[in-house]
Amino acid sequence: MTRRTGPETLRRAASPARLLTLAVLPALLAALFLSVLAVPGARAAKSAPTVSLSKKEAGKGGEITVSGKGWRGEALLMLLICGQATPERGVIGGTNSCANGAGRAVTTDEKGAFSKKLPVAEPPEPCPCVVHVATVTGEQASADAAFTVAGHPTAELPRRTGGGKLAVLAATRLEGDSSLLTWFGAPPARRLVFTVGNLGPAPVEDPVFEIGTAHGVYAPQWEERQWRGTVAPGARARIALPVELSAGAHGDYQISLRYGKKVLAEQPWGVGRPWGVTLFWVLLCLVVPAAVFRIGMAVVDRIRPRTGGAHRTANARPGSAVSKGLPRRTIPVARTARSAAAGDADATTAVLPWFTPDSAPSENRPRPTTKGQA
Repeated sequence: MTRRTGPETLRRAASPARLLTLAVLPALLAALFLSVLAVPGARAAKSAPTVSLSKKEAGKGGEITVSGKGWRGEALLMLLICGQATPERGVIGGTNSCANGAGRAVTTDEKGAFSKKLPVAEPPEPCPCVVHVATVTGEQASADAAFTVAGHPTAELPRRTGGGKLAVLAATRLEGDSSLLTWFGAPPARRLVFTVGNLGPAPVEDPVFEIGTAHGVYAPQWEERQWRGTVAPGARARIALPVELSAGAHGDYQISLRYGKKVLAEQPWGVGRPWGVTLFWVLLCLVVPAAVFRIGMAVVDRIRPRTGGAHRTANARPGSAVSKGLPRRTIPVARTARSAAAGDADATTAVLPWFTPDSAPSENRPRPTTKGQA
């Protein structure tokens, strides 16, 4: 007998494999879903930088060791001791509250770890104090560790102004144009325009923003800009803050907007080269040598030795202003053939006597006698 293979037989043979697939597939999907959820958490945990101190308290002139993990690999960090700050609220007064003169820089290794000795100095603001660690270049990151400077004054932190929370609702833009003076090196100026909304339960009055300007790989330089007004809870406001660069600035700049410790927006700004300054230096290099040459020629013409006034009289025409008042020059009768051929305009032609053949001096002159003649 021959065994027939039909659709029914194939279905019976495939049913165990199908059951196995249906049993394993949900487990695979669940494992994949859990791995996707776990990856962002691992990344977030890995990107959170930490700072630890060898001592929690030390006096001025001492030294502590600052260590950290979880930072970006081969990143440049700045270590500072700051006053009027806590790890929860951060450095309230910014870097102006830190002992910048005693700060240290350190570069993390490939795994994002570092260890650096930091001298203890008194910050300009009273404690509570922290050791503030922040990135200098690249993506911004910071972390604080509580620290006490022995013998330094202590004061309470300023009270919070309210529960308002601002957020940028629209894209930022730079408004304004460059003037003619900017073409000659004047500081470029713009207005950073953006729209914010208050997402908190309390109004925000006269918020203080920070404008940062960064050029190339350097960290942004922050300047405070206060906006006069009140943003009610759930309301929005259009804000324009002035932005100004240094004189002669050109190239690609990055303008950042920060409120509190959070960067709200970033805006690129390409500044053209002030070609008027280049034109000025080119003209200066051409005009100054020409002026020096003219002055030098005038001085040489003034101090060079002069001959007698004969050349003036010789070139002066009769009756001219130069010839008036000068003695009349007497031209000798006998002149060389070369001077006569030159045709001197000032020389007067002498009248020569005319001789006839009979009265020529050569014929009337007695001939010399030879020896032996009478």
